[in-house]
Amino acid sequence: MSRQYDKLEQCYAYYRSLTGFTPKVGLILGSGLGGYAKNMEVELEIPYRDIPGFPVSTVQGHEGKFLLGYIGSVPAVAMKGRVHYYEGYPMEDVVLPTRLMKRMGIGILFLTNASGGINRKFSVGDFMMITDQISSFVPSPLIGENVFELGERFPDMTHIYDRELMALIERTAQEEGIPLQKGVYLQTTGPNFESPAEIRMYETLGADAVGMSTACEAIAARHAGIRVCGISCISNMASGISEEELSHLDVQAAADRRAGEFERLVTKSIGKMGKGRDGYEDKDL
Repeated sequence: MSRQYDKLEQCYAYYRSLTGFTPKVGLILGSGLGGYAKNMEVELEIPYRDIPGFPVSTVQGHEGKFLLGYIGSVPAVAMKGRVHYYEGYPMEDVVLPTRLMKRMGIGILFLTNASGGINRKFSVGDFMMITDQISSFVPSPLIGENVFELGERFPDMTHIYDRELMALIERTAQEEGIPLQKGVYLQTTGPNFESPAEIRMYETLGADAVGMSTACEAIAARHAGIRVCGISCISNMASGISEEELSHLDVQAAADRRAGEFERLVTKSIGKMGKGRDGYEDKDL
């Protein structure tokens, strides 16, 4: 058994010592989006600090706990606060929560984040459904000994973001009257915001939005056979696209302003993902 898998199993054993609850959908809540918890029927909260060997979020606005319960009728687990590479954790710890949610039972991972807009057609407050990603600027979470219990050594990443789930989210947005952009998300290490020259490079590479999370989690999820979807809240226009100086507080404030629509879109979408193969409802796809 690999060291990574042994650590994962210790975390899972602690989880199972608390509950027999089996979620079908996992939701990671990004900066400024932690208020989503009020939309859940929460049955159990598990602070990260209580899980043996589990990384603890240190970022303002990331509370740091698992919420287990129901989103509508769907059994779900939500991460209220994620762990970032820039906090000093090795990448294998950054994606440990994703792998633990797989062991809990999820078949779908719904990723959210706040990001900087690179696409000049975007505006602050837009929602962007992530259609693909660029992760070349951060270490792969699969570097090192492969966790064969979770997935193969060289997993395919042709369709990181599930096409059927994207269609479901897009249809839900239309039904709810919520404008939805689409685009490619690029992850950097952070914690500094990007320079204007870097943003010009990312724009040339085809990125529509940039942030400091998410892509590594998506890779770990696909490695483990989890189906992935994601929405990014454009909380600011990236450096050089806008002349304004950037701050984390502004990121949170922008996400807060669109929280109601975000919560409605996520809740309605997850409500259609709850019953069939791998945790989604076939008739809705």
